[in-house]
Amino acid sequence: MSRSEKVHGSGVGACVTFGLLAAWALHDAEEVALVPGWAPARVPGLRERFPGVPERIWWRLESVDRREFTAAVAAMGVVVAAAAADGHRTGGRSAFYQSALNGFGLHGVVHLAQAAVVRAYTPGSVTSPLVVIPFTLWARGRLRAAGVLRPTRPRDAVQGLALAGVATVGTHMLARRLVGKGRTVS
Repeated sequence: MSRSEKVHGSGVGACVTFGLLAAWALHDAEEVALVPGWAPARVPGLRERFPGVPERIWWRLESVDRREFTAAVAAMGVVVAAAAADGHRTGGRSAFYQSALNGFGLHGVVHLAQAAVVRAYTPGSVTSPLVVIPFTLWARGRLRAAGVLRPTRPRDAVQGLALAGVATVGTHMLARRLVGKGRTVS
């Protein structure tokens, strides 16, 4: 029995809780390396293929530079670290940790869906099936085996995706302010 399991009773150890932060870091390293170059190169073709997407979305995607994207990822790292720490503190029982874990796994599914829709590579679509989804399933299995996994209902999946979405929008808004970019569309 690990020290963490002794401290937290039937909870789980650091590999499960702080593993979320490690898996997230691997996944987001792919995105940091590739999003800033991928978006400007791919958006013109995607704009033609998907004319129903509002222009504001395309503009926003094209306008994110490496500095802004890296700042957003760093801010998201704070959110994920907080979820992992709360999960560790509670032996995996934390609703925040479990929602973040669910959101992370579903986020990986979204990356795969994006790649399927565009019929090409999208940043995040390599580490999603190799890291994101397997880690999420493994961690949920460990939580289940420890008897601390909360029952998963459709509402929980929606909450996990909502948490990921709100955190993504919030961290990108913060990053835009930090790097001093304006908000006007040309």
